[in-house]
Amino acid sequence: MDIGETYEVHWPHSASGACGTVNQYQTPHYDGIFCKLDMDTFSTLAAQDIANAIGVQSQVFTVVNDESYFYPDMMRGMIVDEKMGMGQDVAFYTGSTTGDTRSNEVCSMYTPITWQVDRKCHLISASSFDKLCYDMKLQRDDMSNDLHPHGSRELVSDDLVANNQARKDLR
Repeated sequence: MDIGETYEVHWPHSASGACGTVNQYQTPHYDGIFCKLDMDTFSTLAAQDIANAIGVQSQVFTVVNDESYFYPDMMRGMIVDEKMGMGQDVAFYTGSTTGDTRSNEVCSMYTPITWQVDRKCHLISASSFDKLCYDMKLQRDDMSNDLHPHGSRELVSDDLVANNQARKDLR
């Protein structure tokens, strides 16, 4: 992580498998999303079952060297801070899991899922990311592969996008 750079953070959440246990936070994140849900159960899930059970929260941060932007717990999910306007203007939409191994030709098999994305970019201290990495190292599963920024997928072709978006009223 570098001061002045901007990073998007994803927090997968799930009502499937063993979530809420010490096994919730895992690498790769697909394991965490389904929390080691057994394949026999997974194979019975319909698309809507996945959409109802799986979600990802997302926020974008610019890293600063200023401790007044320190947040001690980035591990558990989106930062909601009314005073700082964090987690207040959130878009909800249907999507899929993401990453640079996905494209318009290679889709995620984990779809649809519900995304909750903070529409604003926020300042955050570098030490907040240090604390996040520290917390990730304390998890039961080895999360070392997630201690660095990952790439993103190419933009999704318009013809592959869900048709259930709603535009925010711009007054």
